[in-house]
Amino acid sequence: MQRHLISAADLTRDDAVLILDTAEEMARVADRPIKKLPTLRGRTVVNLFFEDSTRTRISFEAAEKRLSADVINFTAKGSSVSKGESLKDTAQTLEAMGVDAVVIRHGASGAPYRLANSGWIDAAVINAGDGTHQHPTQALLDAFTMRRRLVGRDAGIGQDLDGKRITLVGDVLHSRVARSNVDLLHTLGAEVTLVAPPTLVPVGVETWPCEVSYDLDSTLSKTDAVMMLRVQRERMNAAFFPTEREYSRRYGLDGDRMARMPEHAIVMHPGPMVRGMEITAEVADSDRCTAIEQVANGVSIRMAVLYLLLGGNEPAATHTRTEEK
Repeated sequence: MQRHLISAADLTRDDAVLILDTAEEMARVADRPIKKLPTLRGRTVVNLFFEDSTRTRISFEAAEKRLSADVINFTAKGSSVSKGESLKDTAQTLEAMGVDAVVIRHGASGAPYRLANSGWIDAAVINAGDGTHQHPTQALLDAFTMRRRLVGRDAGIGQDLDGKRITLVGDVLHSRVARSNVDLLHTLGAEVTLVAPPTLVPVGVETWPCEVSYDLDSTLSKTDAVMMLRVQRERMNAAFFPTEREYSRRYGLDGDRMARMPEHAIVMHPGPMVRGMEITAEVADSDRCTAIEQVANGVSIRMAVLYLLLGGNEPAATHTRTEEK
């Protein structure tokens, strides 16, 4: 494992499988009456969020507390950042406080990389989403969910996603989730297809390790997992498709389309879902939709990442058995 987690593209196949396997150990903690391990006792983790987020921040905070870390939550609104303090000044303040890890979300692509490589701070840096660039823990939790559903919870240990066919549908242009998933799923051996309106496909996509299609219906019968992407209206400064009805007709997932998928195939969504446009309630509430599982698995994956970056050299299972005595 590297010292920081900035991009899914930085992970080797062995790194990624190690994180997924460690997350399986961490998931067992959630089944206990007391959901806590002593691994990070005495270590301090800062959640440094310059961009609004509820789901990701709470998930990281739950993971940190289950590992017994001391947690500091920092939001830019109402802080010294709103008074003009720079990222460098904030980093040096945290360094002076002796933090061990910084979980950063920032609206500017590259901010976590800058923080990790500037020499401003000595702590481990974990990217919790930067601009339209990367969201590596989201890609890891998605891969973890796919492995559990398509390979099996126990049968998946040590395994990757070799040969699995994954389709990502929707707003690829503004999606750091799509970029992270393409990088990680390719590393894990999966075959990825992006499906989107031509206006929501980024320039340079031909260099990505995936295929691109503009026809959702033609991909459904040969896919193992369909991931619907959120349409990010807050990042759109123009009209990228005629109407919501038109988008839904061509790229939305409804019951008829889900019926054309193989029987074992699953439906995924990173949330929050726009029901009625990206996905119908019938699909979102079906047993094949893993959206809620993805949320639960996010805590296990973030525990695994924090454990591997900060927790020392012992296997996670050692800590688990020690705690169970």
